[in-house]
Amino acid sequence: MSVRVINDEAHFQSELAAAGIRLVVRIAPHFELLPGKYPNAIFLKVDVDKCQDTAASQGVSAMPTFVFYRNRTKIDRIQGADINILEAKIQEYAGASGGDEAGEEYGQGLMDLNSFISKQECECLNESDDHPLVHCLVSEGGYLQSDCDEQLILSITFNQVVKIHSLKFKAPMQLAPREIKLFINQPRTIDFDQAESMTSVQDLVLDPKDLEKGTPVNLRYVKFQNVQNIQIFVKNNQSGGEVTQIDYVGFIGSPLMTTKMNDFKRVAGKKGESH
Repeated sequence: MSVRVINDEAHFQSELAAAGIRLVVRIAPHFELLPGKYPNAIFLKVDVDKCQDTAASQGVSAMPTFVFYRNRTKIDRIQGADINILEAKIQEYAGASGGDEAGEEYGQGLMDLNSFISKQECECLNESDDHPLVHCLVSEGGYLQSDCDEQLILSITFNQVVKIHSLKFKAPMQLAPREIKLFINQPRTIDFDQAESMTSVQDLVLDPKDLEKGTPVNLRYVKFQNVQNIQIFVKNNQSGGEVTQIDYVGFIGSPLMTTKMNDFKRVAGKKGESH
């Protein structure tokens, strides 16, 4: 796998379209070894002198700038030539070996949505200080564990509107969630009293077999077509004990592309336009 050199805007857009759900990274000189380490990601090198329209439309004004895309949607960017920071970002979105859930394709245009999570806007009630929510949003990132009792409320915000088809949970059998309630598009994180009393969008009872295999649990897809945030109330766990643990929670579906397509339609050099 080598770096693909981009010479014009049309070539850039065609590479984004062809990549599908695979992670795409715009890359600068001196970083050509990374494609060999992360074969499931696609690396594009854009010559900003030849591709001034592309640089302007993507908000690139300083070198080097690295931009990350999935499904033609910009999901992150960093500036500066620190290869350790760059590689950490690649691992976050493509996995340590480029082959974790983030690169998995589920058919019917579905993909792992965790790369669209706005982690700074997420919250978890009753999380352990040592094992917080962020640990379970990436593979091999540690785990989330409850603190005072077995209940948890996970509030997950996406950086664009998404459609959620199914959820994937991985957890130790005895500590895994059992009954959960799902709420969407709440103006703020609900508390435990509200979670108990409010009508949910859907209730689930998780099967131990699904937890063991990490099998996606289908939702009522028609109810989750326009999701900005989702809140997961874990009511209890499989053993009835005081501690609940979640090693990984994944969201499977598709982004609503229209919410981000302005990133690809801006005209370079338009006065007063923010990047």
